[in-house]
Amino acid sequence: MSGTHSRGALLAGGTLVLLLLTAASCEEGDPGVRVGAAIVGTVEEVVEAPGSVTARATATVTAPAAGTVGDLRVEPGDRVAEGDVLAVIDSPELRQRRDAALTTLDRLPPRAGGPVGDFTEVRRRTDERAGLAFEQAFAAADRIADPALREALRQQVDAARAQYRSASAAVDAAFRAVQRGVAALGEAVSALSAAQQLQARQAYDLADAAVDALTLRAPIAGLVQLGGRPSPRSGNLPALVANGGEGADPPISEGAYVAPGTPVATVVDAGRPGLAAEVDETDVLLVQPGVAADAELDAATGATYPATVRSVDLLPTASTAGGVSYRVRLDLGEGRYTDGRGAAPAPRPGMSAVVRLRVRRVDDAVTVPASAVVSADGRDTVWAVRDGHYQRVPVRIGIEGEESVQIISGVVAGQKIVVAGADRVKPGGEAP
Repeated sequence: MSGTHSRGALLAGGTLVLLLLTAASCEEGDPGVRVGAAIVGTVEEVVEAPGSVTARATATVTAPAAGTVGDLRVEPGDRVAEGDVLAVIDSPELRQRRDAALTTLDRLPPRAGGPVGDFTEVRRRTDERAGLAFEQAFAAADRIADPALREALRQQVDAARAQYRSASAAVDAAFRAVQRGVAALGEAVSALSAAQQLQARQAYDLADAAVDALTLRAPIAGLVQLGGRPSPRSGNLPALVANGGEGADPPISEGAYVAPGTPVATVVDAGRPGLAAEVDETDVLLVQPGVAADAELDAATGATYPATVRSVDLLPTASTAGGVSYRVRLDLGEGRYTDGRGAAPAPRPGMSAVVRLRVRRVDDAVTVPASAVVSADGRDTVWAVRDGHYQRVPVRIGIEGEESVQIISGVVAGQKIVVAGADRVKPGGEAP
């Protein structure tokens, strides 16, 4: 369970008390038993959860097609602005496709002409070439690794094919009109020429867009890290290769071969780090936006960082222990060392943390030490001193802190109770 309460410790302690009560007795004046009193005070309930430092935003750019890193313009740690060029991928195949499409476009005459008897054959050849060009365009689009770009290019091809079919239908209508003597043959030939021009232009635009995608730009502003996001280390060489060269230094360099989808660079916006805590389902209903918290980092021993809950995820995540937890996102403040050494270092994304969320607080409440509450017959009880003797009293508990517990009913302020050594007390025993 990721979240921890004083409550769980109390129940476990109560079970131990019951076991010991069957084998131990309380002698009068037993020095192991300490009597105190319920007091009025403040109780604060804390939920503890594991967490980690998060970046404000991260974005990884990948190679859109197979090729080599022709121009790497950044180094690890460089600060870039949104839109800055990070690298250029050299893909001869895509450039050859663009050059071929441009050559086809340039060779088309502005107008086509021919005898009526040749029109049907000309249209057939044109439709065949158009169909082949669209198939090649779809194949080129499918090689693009980025899903958004690939879908955009496929939509362009679909639109171009629809426009060509519309133009081809217009050609057919015009030709039939010529046959009926309604229109001149020149209109049909002009329509056919326009369809050819449209098809060639769309094929070139698609190929040119694929080449433009080889220039990788920063999607956000931030610091550069070459390659993708770090993943767990593996001694398996194929696994390292699949992870984009993890284990190499640097993972990406000029001249290196990249397959479609290979991470080339990651941009991290760490200007305002945050926290992500995994809160157990038994505690998450107590956590609301605005709840204050403190975080302790494994990397900064002795330092405390203030935090505030920003949001709580609606959908759960499976915990490593097999339970269910919910991710709580917090804004992280500047930390300080508790021994007075001053400001703590700025955390880095991914650092482990223990987050203590102060979920509830009550002032002017009747409180008893947490050690005074024991469980008996499934009920919370305390040992009260009445008429000079110990008596087990059922109580109703409110907010549970780490050291003290709010008592809603069963005990009043000032009433004498056993605050230590409850395991040595027996009903009716004489109190000191």
